[in-house]
Amino acid sequence: MHPLLILLIGTAIVIASIIRLRIGAFFGLMLAAFVVSLLAPGELAIKISRAVEALGATAGKISVVIACAAVIGKCMMDSGAADRIVRAFLGLLGEQRSSIALMASGFTLSIPVFFDTVFYLLVPLARSLHRTTKKNYVLYIMAIGTGAAITHTLVPPTPGPLAMAENLKFDIGMMIMMGILVSIPCAVAALFYAHWIQQRMDIPMRPVPGEEAASVSQKDVHDLPGLFASLLPIALPVVLISANTIISTLAGSAPAESILHRARATMAILGNPNVALLISAAFALLLYVRQCRPSRDVVGRSIEGALMSAGIIILITSAGGAFGAMLKEAQVGPVIEKMFTGGNSSTGLMLLFIGWVISCLLKISQGSSTVAMITASGIVAAMIDPAALTIHPVYLALAIGTGSLCGSWMNDSGFWIVAKMSGFTEVETLKTWTIGLIVLSVTGLLITVALALLFPMPITLGN
Repeated sequence: MHPLLILLIGTAIVIASIIRLRIGAFFGLMLAAFVVSLLAPGELAIKISRAVEALGATAGKISVVIACAAVIGKCMMDSGAADRIVRAFLGLLGEQRSSIALMASGFTLSIPVFFDTVFYLLVPLARSLHRTTKKNYVLYIMAIGTGAAITHTLVPPTPGPLAMAENLKFDIGMMIMMGILVSIPCAVAALFYAHWIQQRMDIPMRPVPGEEAASVSQKDVHDLPGLFASLLPIALPVVLISANTIISTLAGSAPAESILHRARATMAILGNPNVALLISAAFALLLYVRQCRPSRDVVGRSIEGALMSAGIIILITSAGGAFGAMLKEAQVGPVIEKMFTGGNSSTGLMLLFIGWVISCLLKISQGSSTVAMITASGIVAAMIDPAALTIHPVYLALAIGTGSLCGSWMNDSGFWIVAKMSGFTEVETLKTWTIGLIVLSVTGLLITVALALLFPMPITLGN
C-alpha cells in the first residue's frame, strides 16, 4: 500500500477515535499504530510486536520524568508554593503591571504543572483583580492563558516537548534552554495582542459556576513557604539538565585532563533528566510535608493521585511514540518530503515549515496540542536522514511545538477550560483565545526560523 494512504488511514483512526468514538487518545494512537504496522512492509509475525516494543521503549525513556513532574506539580499546589510564586510576581510588579505578573506566573508554573491546573489556579486571581481595578478583564485572562500555553508546549518536562525530544533524538536540556529562549518573545508578543484586543473587546466579567471554590488569596502570606523554597522545584531540574548539556558540549573540545571532563562525569549523573526530576520531586515533597504537616496517609494519597494522573499522560505519550515509529516503518517520511519539496532533498529550513504545517493540521483536526506534537514529531522523524540533515533537530521540535498552538477551537479541551472558567461565550473565546494562540504560533515559528539561520548548531542525533 502507498505510504501516504497508510498515513491518512492512521491519522483518520486517531482523529475518529478521539472525536467520534470517544475512546481516548491512548487507544486511538495504539489502534492507529497497530493498523499502520500491519499495512507497512515487514514480516507478518512481527508487525504487532514491533508496535508494542516501540510503546515500551518510549515509556521506558519518559515515564520517570513525567511521573516526577506530576508529583512536583501536586506538591507545589498543596504546599502553597505555586501561590507564593504568584504573589511574588504581583508584589514585584505591582497592580499597574498586574497583567505582566499574571503572565509571568502562568509562564513559570506551566513548566512543571499542567495547563488546566495553572489556569484553574490563576483565574480566580484575575477575577479578584478585576473587581479591584474595574477594568482589563480580557487582558488578565489572556495574560494567564497565553503565558501558560507557551511553556506548556515548548519546555519539558511537560509531555509534548519531552516526547518531541525523544522522537527527534536530541538532548532534553537543549529543549529546555531553547524552549525558554523562544517562549519569552512569544509571550511578549501575546501580551501586546492581549492589550490590543482589550481595547476592542471590553467583555464584562460574568458569574461562573464555583468561582468562590478556589482563590490564591485565601491564605495569609505568612502561612506560605518562602520564595526560594517555592521556586526550587522548578529551577532545580532546569539548572541541572541545562548545565549537563552545556558542560557536555564544552567538554567535547576541551583537553582530556581539563576540569570540564571531570565535571562532565558528575553532571552526567546529576543532569540526567530522570535524576534531576527525582531530586526536584523530593524537594517538592519535603516542602509540602514541612509546610502542611500531613499524615502519612494523606501524603500517600496525594502522591498516588498525582501518579494516577501521570499514568494517563505516560500511556498517551508512549502510544504516540509507537505510532510515530510505525509511520517510520511504513516509509511515510520520504513521501511527505517529496510532496513538499518536489523531489529535492529537504534537510534544512523547509523541514521547519513542514513540521509546523503538519502540527497545525493535526491540532485543528483533533484538538490536543500534546497529540499534535507527538504525532507530528513522529512524522518528521520518519523524514530525517541523519547523514544529510543540515539543521539541529531542536529547531524542528520548536517549529512543531509552536504549530500545535494554532487552531484551538471547539474540539480542544483547553478552549472550553478558558471559555467556562472565564465566562466568555464561544464567539468571544474564538476572537480572543483562538487568535491569541495564533499570534503565539506564528511568532514562535518566525523566531525559530531566525534562530536557525543566525545560530546553527552542531547536529548530534541520538540512537
